[in-house]
Amino acid sequence: MAKHTLAVLVDNSSGVLARVASLFARRAFNIDSLAVGPTEDPTISRMTIVVNVEGHALEQVIRQLDKLINVIHVSEIKPAKSTQEELILVKVKNNPRIESIISKFGAKIVDNTENAVIIESTNTVALNEELLASLKEFGIIEFVQSGVVALSHGSEALADQTLDIQSVSTDRQADYQN
Repeated sequence: MAKHTLAVLVDNSSGVLARVASLFARRAFNIDSLAVGPTEDPTISRMTIVVNVEGHALEQVIRQLDKLINVIHVSEIKPAKSTQEELILVKVKNNPRIESIISKFGAKIVDNTENAVIIESTNTVALNEELLASLKEFGIIEFVQSGVVALSHGSEALADQTLDIQSVSTDRQADYQN
């Protein structure tokens, strides 16, 4: 199976995340990564969803998402034409050799005590996985990671694509919570 990154513009209203997650659950598709946040327009949120599916299933997921009333637009973001990164915070046992390892990954220490350090890395999923593998020898105490966030290269925004494709305004007043 292949991982695909979807950018989904939705109404910024309560219950939308639950409806999107429910769609995946009903169809037995697993979400590998999910990041949600407001956009430059406070009435719209953007979801970045990484899902591990094949061709026909991906088309089905996109069509089903598009049918949800609070979904404004769905677009697949191709890795070669985008920047895709995640944030990880890793707490490891303190060791003087850690700094040389994390510098190779562009990570930084954000908290340093006698017994432990917290490392922050904003990077691709693959590089963050390499960093975690390198830190295992020091003893990972705990770590947390965000979902992948992604933006397509170029000057066009996802909202611009929505206007071009659907010829509808994203300045909507209705709230479709029910």
